[in-house]
Amino acid sequence: MSAVSETIVREYLELHGFFVRQQRKYVAPSRREDDEIDFYTLNPHYEPGAPLPFVLSSADLKGVARALVVVKGWHTETFSPGMLANAPEIFRFVEPAAFEHAAKSFGGAGPLTKMLVVPALPSGEEARAQSIELLRVKGIDAVIPFRTMLADLIEEIEVNRNYQKSDLLQIIRILKNYDFFREPQLELFKPGRRKR
Repeated sequence: MSAVSETIVREYLELHGFFVRQQRKYVAPSRREDDEIDFYTLNPHYEPGAPLPFVLSSADLKGVARALVVVKGWHTETFSPGMLANAPEIFRFVEPAAFEHAAKSFGGAGPLTKMLVVPALPSGEEARAQSIELLRVKGIDAVIPFRTMLADLIEEIEVNRNYQKSDLLQIIRILKNYDFFREPQLELFKPGRRKR
């Protein structure tokens, strides 16, 4: 997994007040069942309430107490039903042995959400519903798209602050400072193509 994708997820979760723990920062020569989980997260401001939606937004994070987070930073892929059927490694972390080992090493009581960070789900309603159903059947509790994370990070970064301890946040701040990120706006009267 790309370190950039991992950094985006870590910064996003920390922005929302989560404590984030990575099992190890080195790449082991041989894979073990617990190598599949990228982060353990704990939300000290957990608010129990309504059941979480499957596709999480930033507002839904307050309802996550603890989570095992797996990041799939395949930014050119859409998690379509066909791709999910041909990529069993995505679901390795929810297999009983891997999940039990991870849950035991994370410790504590309370609900434990199995969260998958995905580049995108299909935009078509039927394909999206099929992908969500397949992910649920395999044991995933929730997904959060990278688009949600990046949009939130961009919105929260202040141009006049120095994020010296985070290269990612500092780059976003610089790009915002030079107007590479614009405020979302309605294009009510979008100019049409000029006629010749």
